Formats: sequence, C-alpha cells, structure tokens
Amino acid sequence: MSFLDFITANWRELMMLTREHIVIVMLSTAFAVVLGLPLGVLLTRVRSLQVPVLGFANVMQTVPSLALFGLLIPLPFIGGIGARTAVIALALYALLPVIRNTVTGILGIDPKIRETAVAMGMTDSERLLLVELPLAAPVILTGIRVAVVISVGVATVAAAVGAGGLGTYIFRGLRQNDNNLLIAGAVASALLALLFDLALGQIERSFAIGERAQRTRRRIIGLGIAGVLAAVAILGGSGGFRSAVGRSGELPATGERIVVGSKDFTESIILAEILAQMLEREGFAVERQFELGGNLPHESLLAKAVDVYPEYTGTAFTAILKRDPITDPEAVYRETAASYAKDFGLVLSPPLGFANDFAILIRGDVARKQGLRTVSDAVPVSRDWQAGFGQDFMSRADGYLGFVRAYGFAFARQPREMDLSLTYRALAAGELDIIAGNSTDGLISALDLFQLEDDRRYFPPYEAVFVARQEKAQLLRAAFERLRNTISTDEMRKMNFEVDGNKRQPRDVVAEWLREN
Repeated sequence: MSFLDFITANWRELMMLTREHIVIVMLSTAFAVVLGLPLGVLLTRVRSLQVPVLGFANVMQTVPSLALFGLLIPLPFIGGIGARTAVIALALYALLPVIRNTVTGILGIDPKIRETAVAMGMTDSERLLLVELPLAAPVILTGIRVAVVISVGVATVAAAVGAGGLGTYIFRGLRQNDNNLLIAGAVASALLALLFDLALGQIERSFAIGERAQRTRRRIIGLGIAGVLAAVAILGGSGGFRSAVGRSGELPATGERIVVGSKDFTESIILAEILAQMLEREGFAVERQFELGGNLPHESLLAKAVDVYPEYTGTAFTAILKRDPITDPEAVYRETAASYAKDFGLVLSPPLGFANDFAILIRGDVARKQGLRTVSDAVPVSRDWQAGFGQDFMSRADGYLGFVRAYGFAFARQPREMDLSLTYRALAAGELDIIAGNSTDGLISALDLFQLEDDRRYFPPYEAVFVARQEKAQLLRAAFERLRNTISTDEMRKMNFEVDGNKRQPRDVVAEWLREN
C-alpha cells in the first residue's frame, strides 16, 4: 500500500506510539532536570566535585544505549523491562547537558553583578534565586533543550526493552522490510524532535533581553507547542502507556498474571502471540513484552520480569550455555533442558514441531544462473563475494569462524557485521552476496532469496521450544502439551510470510492459525 494508505489504516497505532514516545521523553527529561539542576548548582559552590560528577555524566553518554538497558534490567526497583528502565536510562543520558549548562550559566555571570548582590546584603540562597538562576536561565534552558532532543532520538531504542514508542515501528520496519513502517517511525520521531526544539527554543529566547511584548509572544508560542505535545501524551492513541511490566492482553481475565516475552524478530513474536492467546482463552491475565532485543529475553527471564518466551535449542546450547555445537537434536534438547534446570531454574517446553536452522542465503537469480545448490557449490565462486552477517552469527560458537573453517571459504573482503534484519535488505539490493538468515523466515520467498543446503551438516539443530521460569511452569504445562509437535516448518514459514510478505498483524495471523488448528 502507499504511505498515505498506510497512515490512514494505522493512524491510531501511530498516535499511541507517539504518545508513548512523548511520555518517555518528558518523564526522563523531568528526572534529569530534577537531579541535574541541583547538582549543577552544587558544583558551582563546591568546585572540587566538578571533575567526578561531570566525569560520571560523560561516561553515561558514552555507554551504548542497548548495553545500558541490558545492565539496568537485573537491578531491583529501577530495573526490569518496559517504560521504567527506559526512563531511567534516558535520564542518565540527559544528565550531562543539564549539569554542564547549569554550571556554565551560573559561573558565566559577570562577577561584578555577584559582588553587587553581596553588597546589597543578599544571602547565598537569595543571590541564587533572585540573581544567578534568572540570569543563567537561557543557558540552562539550552542544556534542557539539548537533553530533550537527545532523548527523542535515543528513546527509539527503548522499543528493544518493551517500552514502546516510535522505535517499535522502526525495528518492525527493518524486520519486515517495510519502508512504510520505517518512514512512519523515523518521520514522526524527527517531527517530535523539531517540535520539542521549537517549543523550548521559543521559551529560551523569551528569557533573553528584549521587548516585553516579543518575550511574551515567544513564551506563549513555546508553551502552546508544549501544551499540544502534552495533550498528545495524555489523550493520543487508543491504548494505554506501557508500564514497567508491559501491555496486558485484550481479553478480561481473572486468573494469575503471566508475562509472555519474545525476541525482536517476526517468528519469535508469532510464537509468543500463539502462547499468549491460548493462555487468555484459559482465563489467564497475559501481559506481552514483545520485541526484546539482543539477549534481553533471557536476562528478563532470570530477572523475573518475563515468565516465558520462545527459544531455540541450538541457540540455548551454544550461545547461552557456551557448549560446542553437536548435531544430534535429541542430545541437544536433553542436555539443554538439564543444564537450564540446574543452572538457571528454568524449564523447557516440549519441541513445537519445527526447527529454525541457520540458512545460508544468496540471491535467487545468482543461484539459478550459476547452478548453485549447496554451500559447497558456492565456495569456488565466492572469493570476490561480499559477505554480511548479523552480530549474533559473528560472535557465537556455531557461527562465522567455525562455518568458514568447515567449508573452506576464503573471502577476499572482510564480512560486514550488521543488524540481521538489514542483511536481508542489503542482499536483495546487491550490496551483499551471501548472508546467514533463518530457514523459516518469510523474507526468503518475499525477496526471491535462495537457501543453500548445509551439505556438511555444520549447524546444530535449532528446535523451537518455550523457556519458562520454574514458578510458572505448572501453569503453562497444559498449553505446552497442546503445542507439542503441532507447528510444521511449512506452517511456520507461511505465518512468517503472512506477516513479513503480506504485512498482516501477527495477532490476526495467529488467531487464524488457532482457529484452523
């Protein structure tokens, strides 16, 4: 569909995500100001604290956002997943400009003005409130303005920890190869940054010296824009703001609450939605924490922020348990289940019926033209190919290094290490020649890609299962048993294609599959 048709069909969800984004930015900036303004004032009085405090704020700015989210998840009270973690992380990012500009604004005041205030008999608190803060206000507001714009941008990453916001559309667009989603999320985020910047800029200029009428007009404009943003934050969208534990299911339920999580790719979301809808039918109060990036689903499970999420035995065996790859599916499942129970207190469900193995992919036209069928067929012609792999594949025991050794690849150029969802787009566009995707991914057929056969049986089996906390395992047992060996590879590939290729909502695809099965 065209972008206009997309906006017409999805404006309610876009408004809801915009609302979530605004609330996250406003709360995080408020915390940064409440903490940073007094700290900045303190640093002007006790200058020996400037180096350690500003050093800490500088360090917070250098920590990658996703890494900071991951570090916060296990922490009690301030951690977990959802909006709370996002607000704390963004507040830490916003501290530096608030503190630094407060110090710069106050220390930049002409010493003669300060001396005049002392000569008039003002106390230190009176000088601060009546002289220093009013004169430093434009500089302080500039710091707040910078903090807000930074927060709008970094808040897009908050979607990776289930906090919602416009990053949800951006991540989803990358995953589904959907430019409408990417443009909607990016443009809305950019417009928010511009509106925040314009509002705060008008308020900031109103504190500068000038005509009273002009200052009043600028203040009215700035406050008006801020009021519009606040109205969207309060009233926008059709859904509620995601709490620290996520958004609950649509059906009313009186049973025990179960938090279902997922990784940040289509198949994981579909599997999590299957379990969520089944549990809602049983009367459980289900809260969804989907699209968690990196290793956050596992960490959230250990932190008791999530109760259950879909996983793959090969991933658990090699990436989490750090075992050397083996090819026997039963042995992988058995050893993974035993180690998870012993090391983490976690329970594996029975296999769901399909395996999502690593898929070595090339473009379909290249495979047909050169008659390539297996990975070994590609080795002689691949020297000048540009390979590209996800960060996960490049770092894990069953990934890149073992793969090239097993097959004898000798790429002339260093492989590009990038986000997995972007490798599909880059391969289809001709920027890459070979990638490692997922065998059940709907984008394989949607983008006319070809999966080379793993003829040397290098990759371990990746049977789909659910991983649950021991405390919730008994509640989930009935659903696990009903899902035992019920999803075939073809069915999973079809559901993935319906979401990635036909752009349908996962909840609708899942509801249809449940009715048919």
